[in-house]
Amino acid sequence: MDMTDISSHWRLPAPRPVALSVWRRDFRVWRRLMIPSLVLNFGEPFLYLLGLGFGLGQFIGEMEGVGYFAFLASGLVASSAMMVASYEGIYSVYTRMVPQKTYDGMLATPVEIDDIVAGEMLWCATKGTISGGCILLVAALLGAVAGLEALLCVPVIFLVGLAFAGPAIAVSAVSPSYDFFSYYITLVMTPMFILCGVFYPISSLPEIAQHAVQALPLTHAVALVRPLVTGTPVGDAAVHLAVLAGFAGVGFYVAVALVRRRFVV
Repeated sequence: MDMTDISSHWRLPAPRPVALSVWRRDFRVWRRLMIPSLVLNFGEPFLYLLGLGFGLGQFIGEMEGVGYFAFLASGLVASSAMMVASYEGIYSVYTRMVPQKTYDGMLATPVEIDDIVAGEMLWCATKGTISGGCILLVAALLGAVAGLEALLCVPVIFLVGLAFAGPAIAVSAVSPSYDFFSYYITLVMTPMFILCGVFYPISSLPEIAQHAVQALPLTHAVALVRPLVTGTPVGDAAVHLAVLAGFAGVGFYVAVALVRRRFVV
């Protein structure tokens, strides 16, 4: 592969409105499997919410000035968006890209790689929003939501989904098989789920770890969602939004470049 080919892979993406047709195609497929999909995406966080929020919450009481149930629920709203958007970006995107060869069919039409990746990212973020929104709804029904400002979580959750969709699609683009995703889940997603403030304040971590987790997008997602859910002031909102938008933008760029390389376009 010469340098011209390499530079063509890394040229700036230029997605077009036709990307929405990719999103619409994914939505129509999901709609036929909507009920089992919602059960799977919603079930695990819901069990965490009931088991830890009610069970462990009785022993913990309050954390950072709010009840532990509300503390945990807000963390799960953000982490659920991460998990669902990421799983959609690795397993589902890889399935469409490789075994099903859906992208080969799309590329036989006027749709281009940039459009496909943009549409897939929008769909990953949409699924993350659906999952996070379900957790938010349950939390509201159980009295863990402070007020209507929690509705602002919805666009934040969508941005969280975008922030995790790009890296996940990039991993799919370089993956030789489904087994490869175990590395991403074990080395990237699980540490974030444990360390980024979902279950406890990051201030309880060693000082060096507190600084390290500031580089992780889930930390900023939780920092935005938790105050909106619990009715506390949002600190450094612009910084948190900028970090998530940065991950979304860079992730999109890298994902497009790596998918181009996979299809040699």
